[in-house]
Amino acid sequence: MKSYTAFIPTSPVKLATLALFSILLISSSCSDPATVGIELAPGNNQIGVFYREFVLDAEVILLDSFSTTNSTVLIAGHEQDDFFGKTESTGFSRMYMDFTKERPRNDAIYDSAFFSLDVVSVNGSNLTQPKRYTIHRLTEPILDTVYYNFNSLAFQPNPIATTDVVFGDKKDTTLVFPIETAFAEEIFLKLRDTRQFRTLFEFRNYFPGFAVKAREGDNTTAGIALGGETSMTYYYHYAGDTAASSYTITTFSSRSFNGIKSDKSGTPTQGVTERGKTYDVGQIVGMKSSLAMALKINTSPIDAFLDTLSGVTFNQANLKIGAIEDQSADNTPISGMMLKYINSQNKVLVSTVVPRNELHVVTDGQPQVIENENGELVPSNVYAASAVLSYNTENKTYSTRITSHINAIYRGQLQRQDWLLFAETPTTGIDFRRSLRQFKVDKNKIKVEVIYSKVR
Repeated sequence: MKSYTAFIPTSPVKLATLALFSILLISSSCSDPATVGIELAPGNNQIGVFYREFVLDAEVILLDSFSTTNSTVLIAGHEQDDFFGKTESTGFSRMYMDFTKERPRNDAIYDSAFFSLDVVSVNGSNLTQPKRYTIHRLTEPILDTVYYNFNSLAFQPNPIATTDVVFGDKKDTTLVFPIETAFAEEIFLKLRDTRQFRTLFEFRNYFPGFAVKAREGDNTTAGIALGGETSMTYYYHYAGDTAASSYTITTFSSRSFNGIKSDKSGTPTQGVTERGKTYDVGQIVGMKSSLAMALKINTSPIDAFLDTLSGVTFNQANLKIGAIEDQSADNTPISGMMLKYINSQNKVLVSTVVPRNELHVVTDGQPQVIENENGELVPSNVYAASAVLSYNTENKTYSTRITSHINAIYRGQLQRQDWLLFAETPTTGIDFRRSLRQFKVDKNKIKVEVIYSKVR
């Protein structure tokens, strides 16, 4: 099988490009806007080094059929923003009883009970002020089905546990707070009765699970990891025994999902209602995780630019987004994104070599195309080689190199496609399913920057 990589010169062309790079950047700011690029030292050498940047248009899109099932993190948040409106996230989860562990005997004496939340991330504003989280008992079961971000389940309005916490600079901590007494004692009586909770199904039939919510107005979201630390623990003792014993019900192996409610009234995005459809919301666009509001990037200016060229070598091409709009210091933006290929119907394209594998822009220095079984060139879809738009906290920009990608389009190996910006990377996973992180940016700050050479 053949592989294809971008052509990168090793001749004096490359050396000249590197040596003259600083002059190039200074000269480009003074160029005639009608010219394609800036040629250095005309008449003195046979190498032209050019710089060009152009803007890519963007529209917002609500992702269709966005599943949040078993994302490993419950999202409890309530945020308000002048662009996205009010966004509320509630985490829903079953709980797990380990029947290999010894349960309290029928003569056990109840002492206390606590609910624990394993907080692994906090995002929001005014973190020096108390934030409230409540645990509510579900009144309907979590089924063995796929749940989407627009799904929800019924739960009791009065919480079984409540805590107020001041996070400050601490973004990962385990919150431990008391369970409401009547509910805790009711569970404990059943725990010590061998006729009760004989199977996990019996336990879940009695206690279908819980919903974890944030308080309206707190403008903060917590990410809560499932497992041994997100649990409820019952403490007890026996008559004449000074040592305390405990029994813990965890969220190990527990089905879960995150449900999102959104009220965009009075914002630029209030008309963004239909999933899978793109919307022009004005000069400012943005993305918000779990709400599944993403950006579709119109890449047609790439074709328009390449049509003006002949006989060139691309030294470097960058996609740059930002600087993004200011947001509070504790409101961390989306950390990284992929560029998925998307068609005119806003469907992500999939590989013809590996069925159901989504296609995306591949990073520099990696094959952009591969041969299929018929010897035809098709886009590469190696997930680990995805081009990742990484966030720079100092200049508040996202950027990635797309030199090999541009080169493959120019040489006819790859067909240009529009891009879906998706909050996911091979190292961090799908951030869209794990947070309410966001960012906003002026469309004029979504640019491709290209440096290329031409030999006369």
